[in-house]
Amino acid sequence: MKYQEQNSKEIKEIIEKVKVAILPLGAVEAHGPHLPLGTDNYLSEKIAEKLSENVECLVFPTLPYGQVWSLEEFPGSVSLSNETLINMLYEIGKSMYKNGFKIFGIINGHLGNGTAIKEAQRKLFSEFSDFKTFNFFYTGTDKVIQEVRETQKLHKNYFHADELETSYMLYLADEYVEMSKAINGNPDYPEYIDITPVRWTEFTDTAVMGDATLATKEKGKKIVDTAVKNMSDIIKKTLEEIK
Repeated sequence: MKYQEQNSKEIKEIIEKVKVAILPLGAVEAHGPHLPLGTDNYLSEKIAEKLSENVECLVFPTLPYGQVWSLEEFPGSVSLSNETLINMLYEIGKSMYKNGFKIFGIINGHLGNGTAIKEAQRKLFSEFSDFKTFNFFYTGTDKVIQEVRETQKLHKNYFHADELETSYMLYLADEYVEMSKAINGNPDYPEYIDITPVRWTEFTDTAVMGDATLATKEKGKKIVDTAVKNMSDIIKKTLEEIK
């Protein structure tokens, strides 16, 4: 159920029944030659739609900008500061709470948003301790990823426009994927990337962090469907606890 399609006269009763608000959160940034700038937006939005098929919830309009400091020097990228994103998420969450929601789930499509999400969650918890918030980022998919991927991780934390993310797009939004332009990006990460700020333009000119040519719709389906099931189970369990 889409939040923006409801009307003010009926929304209070709907919220009292549903209790769950879902916000797709993405970013606008480079994703190689084969994926669009809005990849993270498409993914978070489509995953939110799938979640709404499993759990009764209200899906908010996608928040399409994120913190993309590492990639903001690539053409087309648009970045918010962590401070701006924290305040936006906090204020959106505060409005959700005041409207009667009990659960606020963020479907995050961009790893770089993680710090801001956590800080916004902490602010909301400090003010509204009975308001449950979740940061969902391909939740509980480590095992299935190991089963389906054909390549090894290039970095313990990062995946980007690679075999995985391209597979997600082929499953959820294949109309935006140009597989004929997919490449094998194999950057040499600086050894200090985890301990000091690094612009990705220092070590890649494509922003592709793996072999996108190995992506398939089937891989994307297995991973995304697992994530959706895990998120659904968490929300259903939380709803039971609230009752």
